[in-house]
Amino acid sequence: MKILFAAAEVAPLAKVGGMADVVGALPPILKKMGHDVRIIMPYYGVIPDKLKENPEWIWKGYAMFQEFDIFQTVLPGTDVPLYLVGHGAFIPARIYGGDDEDWRFTMFANAVAEFAWNYWKPNVIHCHDWHTGMIPVWMHQVSDIGTVFTIHNLAYQGPWRWFLDKITWTPWYMDAHNTMAGGIKYADRVNTVSPTYAQQICTPTYGEGLEGLLSFLKPWGILNGIDTDLENPATDTALVQNYSVETLDDRLANKIALQKELGLAVNPATFLIGMVGRLVEQKGLDLLLQTLERYLAYTDAQFVVLGTGERYYESQLWQIAARYPGRMSAQILFNSALSHRVYAGSDAFLMPSRFEPCGLSQLIALRYGSVPIVRRTGGLVDTVSFHDPIGQVGTGFCFDRYEPLDMYTCMVRAWESYRYTDAWRLLQERGMNSNFSWQSSADKYVQLYRSIPGLENV
Repeated sequence: MKILFAAAEVAPLAKVGGMADVVGALPPILKKMGHDVRIIMPYYGVIPDKLKENPEWIWKGYAMFQEFDIFQTVLPGTDVPLYLVGHGAFIPARIYGGDDEDWRFTMFANAVAEFAWNYWKPNVIHCHDWHTGMIPVWMHQVSDIGTVFTIHNLAYQGPWRWFLDKITWTPWYMDAHNTMAGGIKYADRVNTVSPTYAQQICTPTYGEGLEGLLSFLKPWGILNGIDTDLENPATDTALVQNYSVETLDDRLANKIALQKELGLAVNPATFLIGMVGRLVEQKGLDLLLQTLERYLAYTDAQFVVLGTGERYYESQLWQIAARYPGRMSAQILFNSALSHRVYAGSDAFLMPSRFEPCGLSQLIALRYGSVPIVRRTGGLVDTVSFHDPIGQVGTGFCFDRYEPLDMYTCMVRAWESYRYTDAWRLLQERGMNSNFSWQSSADKYVQLYRSIPGLENV
């Protein structure tokens, strides 16, 4: 089967959220399964420094009265062909933002359609989020190219129909009010990145105004995976001490090193919670700010947060860290190596998300032996199970309601459980033995592709 992935982000070349990890990890697995898989993305100004060789120019096309170029290379570390859409709008060293964001990605989607029509025709175009939402609309008139539309985050829906009418060709049959709705309505198959989120977006609470359309279509829910070769504490070069589930005692050296690195009081027995991610409301930062100081005052725990986001949350976390020297560290930056040291050095990992389509951080935390503390929503429901110390089952600590008291109680329960070292060790081992590799997800994506009429036997 010939599959073309179209996305605004692809790891490791351009990454902001989980979409980049999916598009960077899934195609190599599908290629190993024997499929002809290729990726197309914008040629951002941040990409050249991340490539070992200059991409080869292969084709020139026209979209929205603009000339664009297609360059070819391979995704770093793989043998997957990568096409880069070259245009002046993508030259700045940024992925999102700017007054022209809607125009840039609509032009990118148009370029992908022209490329598929005129240069390399796939059996299916796998589109990701609103940036590629117009591709299924345009491909709706083509019978020999199927489309799959994956929803990573329904909250971002792209430009409205009236703006699309001004900048590009909108077919007479299109009656969707924005690009996200267009991708959902006209794709041959729609999926999202966890079974629970697929159910939740069919309700008014999580549907972002599209719950009626989604409940009618009944999207597939296919859980994301992680690259178990890349996310591996036994080989991770960012760590002070490598370890595995068989050598879990060696993990303690990473905790001590992290405490020293971040200016925390060095004490191996102190319960240390880590948090890595975007500092935005979706990730539960409003809950955290309401409970963190009380939690630090009540317990002897330490807390580390790493990430960037909204200025209000950044400044509030800085102030709390200043009031609790040696107990809390706020690292307001993006640092991939440090994030791995947080996973490897923390005893527990906090994800109190308001909503979470899938989430990759909790999967990495499980892999590294950091016990997740999560709210039961979206993919967190599908990946973290409730810890029962009597039955010795479960992989983490969970709370249901999006309320400060519920989160606080869950964090205290984790702190108290940490005292029981034997049970905690078994809890870590269960998490590290969980299998969240991409292979199972890749098999389900192949089933999804082949469920499209005409592709059953391709």
